Amino acid sequence: MKDPNNTRNTVPRRGSPLWIYFAVVTVAGAAVFAAALAGMSGAQVDALARNPVFWILAAFIVFGELRPIITPGSTGNHGATTSTTFSFAALLYAGLPIAAALQAAAVVACGVLRGRTPHRIAFNAAQYTLSLAAAYGTLALFGVHPSPTDLWLPRGGDLPAIAAAGAVYFVCNDGLVGAAVALHERVSLLKALHQDLGYQILVHLALLALAPLVVVAMDRSAAFVPLILLPFIAVYLNASASVRREHQALHDGLTGLPNRKMLTLRTEESLAEARAAAARAASRGRSAGQEARVGLFLLDLDRFKEVNDTLGHATGDRLLQLVAHRLTHSVRPGDLVARLGGDEFAVLLPAVRDIAAAREVAARLRAALGEPVRLDGMSFDLEGSVGIALFPDHAPDFELLLQRADVAMYHAKEGRSGVEVYSPDKDRNSPARLSMLGDLRRAIDRGELELFYQPKVSLHDGQLVGMEALVRWRHPDKGVLEPEHFLPIAEQTYLMRSITHYVVDAALAQAAAWWRDDLTVQVAVNASGRDLFDTGLTETIESGLLARGLPTAALQLEITERILMNEPAYASDTVGALAELGIPLSLDDFGTGYSSLVRLKRLPVEEIKIDASFVRRLTRSPDDAVIVRSTVDLVRTLGLRSVAEGVEDPQTASMLREMGCDAAQGWYFGRPMDAATATDWLRRRMQRAPEPAA
Repeated sequence: MKDPNNTRNTVPRRGSPLWIYFAVVTVAGAAVFAAALAGMSGAQVDALARNPVFWILAAFIVFGELRPIITPGSTGNHGATTSTTFSFAALLYAGLPIAAALQAAAVVACGVLRGRTPHRIAFNAAQYTLSLAAAYGTLALFGVHPSPTDLWLPRGGDLPAIAAAGAVYFVCNDGLVGAAVALHERVSLLKALHQDLGYQILVHLALLALAPLVVVAMDRSAAFVPLILLPFIAVYLNASASVRREHQALHDGLTGLPNRKMLTLRTEESLAEARAAAARAASRGRSAGQEARVGLFLLDLDRFKEVNDTLGHATGDRLLQLVAHRLTHSVRPGDLVARLGGDEFAVLLPAVRDIAAAREVAARLRAALGEPVRLDGMSFDLEGSVGIALFPDHAPDFELLLQRADVAMYHAKEGRSGVEVYSPDKDRNSPARLSMLGDLRRAIDRGELELFYQPKVSLHDGQLVGMEALVRWRHPDKGVLEPEHFLPIAEQTYLMRSITHYVVDAALAQAAAWWRDDLTVQVAVNASGRDLFDTGLTETIESGLLARGLPTAALQLEITERILMNEPAYASDTVGALAELGIPLSLDDFGTGYSSLVRLKRLPVEEIKIDASFVRRLTRSPDDAVIVRSTVDLVRTLGLRSVAEGVEDPQTASMLREMGCDAAQGWYFGRPMDAATATDWLRRRMQRAPEPAA
């Protein structure tokens, strides 16, 4: 049944339209109830007391009111109450007084046990009484007047009368509740009735249609009545199983928090309500104001990888459960905390006053996380980075809200500020780029990304040093797109994590295939600065190597020189964890940033790649030749390997070899190739002895 006050259990403001409506319905229901009971004679009361059928009905009505059938998408306030079947059966069999009395007793018992307010209990009892009275009046029009001393057993020809009475009961009951909902939510009656009209019609049709069967069973023998429970038990069990499946589909298995799907649904609902509130305010000539603002947070734990590495994944899981508990107890009533995966959480604020209020909630979340944690005899502190995006200030829909909260969270983590609100000045995404972002998100799901491979060759003996994996996007309309067309967009969003994990997995799969064919070549993949904050990257690499039986030397990770300009990224847990795992690291695009030699010496890399912008001008520009030679000398002094990028002709390769550069990569040695072509290229190369590059 609908509940006219399912969102609050408080008394309506005295004198308000809702208060007046509650009072009128309650008084009318009480008057009808009193009149019905006053018409009962002593003989009728004795007949009721001696008939076990009515005691069984009373038990069923109370139980049905206490335990509604909860279906997926409904709650205890909207579940189907099976008491409807038995109270309507009592009406058909013995008349209004017994039906109203049994239903009222069930409503009072249920209300007391659930802690409902007196006004709500009184309204619900009156609502049912008036609906049953309207149905009884309809039966009277057909000449049917059941009473405790004149029990009525319907025949096949009485079905029209029963159908009419059931329809009147439904219209009256739904109308009374719909009017209360309309007054409470300040919407039109038609809108309130239309919210779940189809569901209500279906439920009432099923429940009321069973009432004549209950009457027939009651008339035969009281022993037959409990048999009616069997189909209800089956419905209860099936509904419970469906609710459990829905819960599993919408909640995280580890923490019990809502998952991304539930977050999406709840956010869409909140946005719809905010838009409706703004529209109502605009129609009244007022600003939408504070009631039309929705907040979305993205929260990522800092240094969570340390816990997994130090104490194990079981302890890490317990820590995530503790974090979930702290977050849910730090938000406001009505806010939603969801787990998106790993150590990433989201918080939905369905209504928030302004940015300052959102910051207050974020500060409470971080304060709750900052409380010392003690697990397995160890005490440590947790911190989290929070990104905030608001509707309509920063985005008009869920996907953009999430993306912009992610951008803000990335800046909070990068700058170690703890909390950041989305700022357009820090987001390079234009409408065209956002459209591309949507296409890229779908491309990941459709498997449109593909790896190409380009060789790295030793300049001293022509030996193959490795193959660099380069991601390409086979766009259905634009053809094969190179990384510069889509990676800059992804690097500021949560999609970069998905792309990197895909590239790592695909590169490891290809490396395993090559190693099985005795093509033992190292595969290098690129990681962005954002990836260095992904505590799950090391775990993905480690588990991928283990699953495919590959040594750590089979994979190399290339990181750009820009991380040396960013202290948090340079000192990130991921860089240290990768080095501890034994993954070879390469510093890419060297020469394009402003490197600190102290940091360069401390960074756990084995290889420096000289940027192609210098290498391509090597034979034409003396200045670039000096830069490249100095870089090669510096790299040799540090005991690292130097690799030149963008080598496209034999003259450049010869100059690099004379300078002492260790290896090179570029079109002169091989263009990027798809997996099949790269495999053929490797087989041909392995079949002949390598020769020094000319």
